[in-house]
Amino acid sequence: MKKIITTAKAPAPIGPYSQAVLTGNTLYTSGQIAINPKTGELVLESIQKETKQVMENLKEVLAAAKMTFENVIKTSIFISDMHNFVEINEIYGTYFNEETAPARETVEVANLPKFVNVEISAIAIK
Repeated sequence: MKKIITTAKAPAPIGPYSQAVLTGNTLYTSGQIAINPKTGELVLESIQKETKQVMENLKEVLAAAKMTFENVIKTSIFISDMHNFVEINEIYGTYFNEETAPARETVEVANLPKFVNVEISAIAIK
């Protein structure tokens, strides 16, 4: 059985998908982009600020499922330019304990929703 996870503290879905789905003890989040949930505006001033907003959105989705970044076992990072990897990784790394960091992949893609520079999704377990 699946439970749909939603929170007003992260951007609302802009299509036929959920912010996250919990099945058993496993949470699957949808990809988060840098939409400020309070204003609905994109945060694109810098790749660092964009990545921070993405991670804050992901944090709120995890919190809605009563989880934290410590519960994350896998992330997927999609970026529009691999030249931004160092800056993205720097911000991303502040949300995890290096000794217990999740598995992940980072993939450069041609385009992302709303033509943002980074999108991150996660799988977490209780």
